[in-house]
Amino acid sequence: MTETPIELELSVKQSQSESGRGLQPPPLFQLPLTAQDPSDNDQQTQLQLSESNPEAQQQAKPRWINPRRLLLLLLGFSLSSAILGLFYYMHYNHQKRNIQTVTPCLSPACRWASARLSISADPFTQPCDYFLFACGSDVLSPEKGGRQRGQGIPGHPQNQKENAGRTERKGQRKEKIPDRRTVLLQYLREILGKADDRPASTAVQKAKAFYRSCLGTKSIETAGADPFLALIQKLGGWAVSGQWNRTDFNSTLSLLMRDYATFPFFNLYAGKDPNEIPRETAKRYIQIDQPDLLIPVQWNSKTLKSQAETQTLRPFLESCQRYLALLGAPPSRSMIHVGTFISLSSELAVAAAPLRFRLSRGQLYQRTTIGELQKQAPGIDWLGCLRAAFHPLPLFKDDHVLLHNLPYIMQMSRTIGKWLVKHELSTSSPVHTYMVLNLLHTLIPALDSRFSETANNLSLALGEAGGVADRWKRCVSETERGFGHVLTHLLSERTAHREAEEIIQNIFSSFKSTLRELKWTDQKSLQFVMKKVESLIPRLWTTKEISSEAELDLLFSKVTVGTNSFFSNYVQLLSFRRKRRNELLTGRAEAADSLSVTPFLLGDELLFPMGMFIPPLFHPTYPRAMNYGLMGFLIAKDILHLILPDVYSQSEMVHAVGECVWAHYLAVTKGEAGGGGEFSLSAGQRQEVWVQYSALQIALQAYHQSLKNHPRDTSISGLSHTRLFLTSFSQVHCDSDAYSQFMPLEPSFLITVICSKSDLCPESLQCPNKTQQHSLETC
Repeated sequence: MTETPIELELSVKQSQSESGRGLQPPPLFQLPLTAQDPSDNDQQTQLQLSESNPEAQQQAKPRWINPRRLLLLLLGFSLSSAILGLFYYMHYNHQKRNIQTVTPCLSPACRWASARLSISADPFTQPCDYFLFACGSDVLSPEKGGRQRGQGIPGHPQNQKENAGRTERKGQRKEKIPDRRTVLLQYLREILGKADDRPASTAVQKAKAFYRSCLGTKSIETAGADPFLALIQKLGGWAVSGQWNRTDFNSTLSLLMRDYATFPFFNLYAGKDPNEIPRETAKRYIQIDQPDLLIPVQWNSKTLKSQAETQTLRPFLESCQRYLALLGAPPSRSMIHVGTFISLSSELAVAAAPLRFRLSRGQLYQRTTIGELQKQAPGIDWLGCLRAAFHPLPLFKDDHVLLHNLPYIMQMSRTIGKWLVKHELSTSSPVHTYMVLNLLHTLIPALDSRFSETANNLSLALGEAGGVADRWKRCVSETERGFGHVLTHLLSERTAHREAEEIIQNIFSSFKSTLRELKWTDQKSLQFVMKKVESLIPRLWTTKEISSEAELDLLFSKVTVGTNSFFSNYVQLLSFRRKRRNELLTGRAEAADSLSVTPFLLGDELLFPMGMFIPPLFHPTYPRAMNYGLMGFLIAKDILHLILPDVYSQSEMVHAVGECVWAHYLAVTKGEAGGGGEFSLSAGQRQEVWVQYSALQIALQAYHQSLKNHPRDTSISGLSHTRLFLTSFSQVHCDSDAYSQFMPLEPSFLITVICSKSDLCPESLQCPNKTQQHSLETC
């Protein structure tokens, strides 16, 4: 009995220790415990002293112990222990709730996002497999004909992996968010296909009717080539069918440009002259450029000429024969027309040159008057054609135009003149056939699937990106080309302007802070860039052209849309595009694409299209952690690409950070790939690694600043804020932008690099048996 107090003390201390272990908060965002109550320390000290000094205990003990007193003593110890344990539990559990408890977001958008996250790969469960193999093992696997991540980089560890290993991880990958343009198309698809809850404007109704007529493939397939053949007859026929009214060359060309947005021999558009100062108020001019040639050609850097090669001419010849067969041309005569068409195309292509060559020769934005152009290239009635293309705007011989390849324009004029004279008395006209086949190319989207399949087969034969796009994607794109004003209006109605502006401003502010911390090799470069950045005004791009549905209805008042004839709907909108060109020329419109998903510079403004701020990339009811983790990162990356297109040569940090991140990657992939040899990244790859790593840091810094200004934030699936931020970032697709070819690793791996020397992430975010990571420096 004499040892009972000591046993009780030990049992109490042991129970407290076990209780403490059971209440340990997760390693993510663990906060230091508050100091223990001093009275508890005093009590434990006294107990420990009594245990360590048995002689004192012997002196204090009486020769006999009253059982009643002993019972009271036991009850006192038990009550004290219970109170102490309860206090400890309540205090620690309160602290735990402060750490873990987050306000759940219960909006419909958040519930949808929660369901999506539940079926997405979790970067914190199997970080090695997730970060290293999510992209390459499925979407870009050789079995699907895509480029494996890391292929083409000599010595890359993933090049040494066997198919068995790739197949094993293939099932582990779950869906990520598609690229941004696909997301926007899906969003617009939902808008166009949804029934109106309230009476919609007539312009909106016409846009939706146009979209539905495009989806009506049954009537399109039934019509076949008949609508196009009827259009040819309306234009005077053509020699291929044996019925041609010998229409005037310039009259036919003017008609194609005015009513059918077809430019066989040269391209036309409106724009500013970048050489004019100030650029913000510069006048807009008619721009005349070389055309998008149908015949595939290659640039010969030795002869400085474009030429058609034998291996590309054969599939092009077959596609031309197929088109004529679909149009009912007699086989005995089609070969002659195809031959002359290819011959004329080859002659026109000789003087065409790639943009980089024309830029090096100063052939862009060459100013001249319409009258002077007529003297240099007399084969075209320039004033008549330009008046038709920009009808009803008044144009005169003294008006200035800008040329982008004068040598081609002069060569084209001579070639047309020669061919017209050569076939003046002939029953066939290769020049007229050339224009008709260009018109066919313009109208292929409105014809039955045989024509689009022929075009796709040619692309595949030439080694270009092939594959017939989903019908709904094509229909959304075609609807935007005709009803861009309407889709912009619908997007504006659904865009959270205030929330979008807030994240734009916060990310841009964080970007400027990062820019100041960047170590530049040349201070003049830093001053130049900072001056440019400080002068920019970032904002959400909202068009000022259309401010109400009434204005939309007036704009499309003369457009009639039928439900059973997509071809006639399509042709009608080709003519309507002339109005858009006129608006651009007169300065009443901004040159922006409503389907744009990346920011652009317009004068001193950095404009962000509304199509960027849509679900699942962004939503006003999402937790800010989600919006900053995904959209914030994309905005930061876009700004870096746009404003610092080539920062590699101006800062040593780009090289250092790129190599540091790559060292982290190699430390993991060595073991995964069975020991691949080390190698260095190219300058472009280092820069892209730095861009994406910096973009993630900029977005994280902006989010933390946002939390300081507005401490309250919601969450999804019970995730703490920073973990939700990183989980949201992990949804970024590896090949979602034009710079993906320079990114040698899965972007989500950047989470591992940030977490390697940070207390923001769980300790479990480590690849097993990768001891090399612990010795790596912070990037």
